Amino acid sequence: MKTLFIFGTRPEAIKLAPLILKYKKHYPSSTFVCVSAQHRQLLDQVLTFFSIQPDFDLNLMKPNQTLSELTANIISALTPVITEVKPDVVFVQGDTTTVFAGALCAFYNQTKVVHIEAGLRSGNKYSPFPEEINRELTSKLSDFHFTPTALASANLEKEGIKKNIFQVGNTVIDALIIAKEKVYNEDNFYQAFFSNINFSKKIILVTCHRRESFGEGINNIFSAIREIALTHPDVEIIYPVHPNPNVKLEAEKQLSDIGNVNLIAPLDYPYLVWLLTKVNIVLTDSGGLQEEAPTFGKPVLVLREVTERVEGIEAGTAKLVGNNKTTIVNEVNLLLTNEIKYKEMANAINPYGDGLTSQRIFEILEKLI
Repeated sequence: MKTLFIFGTRPEAIKLAPLILKYKKHYPSSTFVCVSAQHRQLLDQVLTFFSIQPDFDLNLMKPNQTLSELTANIISALTPVITEVKPDVVFVQGDTTTVFAGALCAFYNQTKVVHIEAGLRSGNKYSPFPEEINRELTSKLSDFHFTPTALASANLEKEGIKKNIFQVGNTVIDALIIAKEKVYNEDNFYQAFFSNINFSKKIILVTCHRRESFGEGINNIFSAIREIALTHPDVEIIYPVHPNPNVKLEAEKQLSDIGNVNLIAPLDYPYLVWLLTKVNIVLTDSGGLQEEAPTFGKPVLVLREVTERVEGIEAGTAKLVGNNKTTIVNEVNLLLTNEIKYKEMANAINPYGDGLTSQRIFEILEKLI
């Protein structure tokens, strides 16, 4: 079977890596990787870590590129790739602009589409933006739908998609297990990298970058972080700042003068995995971290008004706090001061997978294609 994996961002690379490695092992000469480089530097870090060499690099990242420009550029650049490879199936993962454009381009070329992490829905087409519509449209274009949970499968069925839906878990847990093994024996190396962090204190990891939070939302979030840091000098806050100027400039403006707030560069994936084993609380608007942090028993407070990963909310591993300053401050204070509430979240069972998702996907497609 000839396969073409199309992706462009770090989260996509992480979640597709275990599956790519499996196909490379079984079909080394007929497995192809194409990256749009929607995120250039962040993507390259993951490719290096998992030893994945793209066969096609579209290198489409441009400063302040609009969604319209990016979508059009991906489709134009992908067409000759699909024409050259002539894959039996195209793999896409998740909900980025690369995912939608890749699925659409495959459809235009009458090539079957495999959608990994299908069926996630927030119910609000503008949040997350543009991801919610990207995944809805990708579902309409896909031939095989691999969902992480029963709820995701039910979402597809509600939209009239009835065939080839397979609940398999999430490949992010597969990737996390691979990464954990890689960093397990290098604790001293990573400890030295974070030598300026006092890990005897409670640690809060922050990630915040979503487009729909730009402006007032970002201001509220950073104001909350500022208050938490000043109220709890015995806590260390680590924030790998996204390079988008809408985020970076405001973060530096509000947080750079606080001693226990560590504004650092975006972390390579293995450094983030190591850090997840050390922190106490994760404060994030990331989709991936909502799935990853519970694997290490870390409570997640989600900096979004809605989430497509409602299974984590229902399981108790995560809680929505939005971008309301008072809510964020109160929920963080509760986890820092109430041991019972903390343990309830930390000990909740992660609903997103067991590390065998890639194997299930591979075996299912072997029988069907």
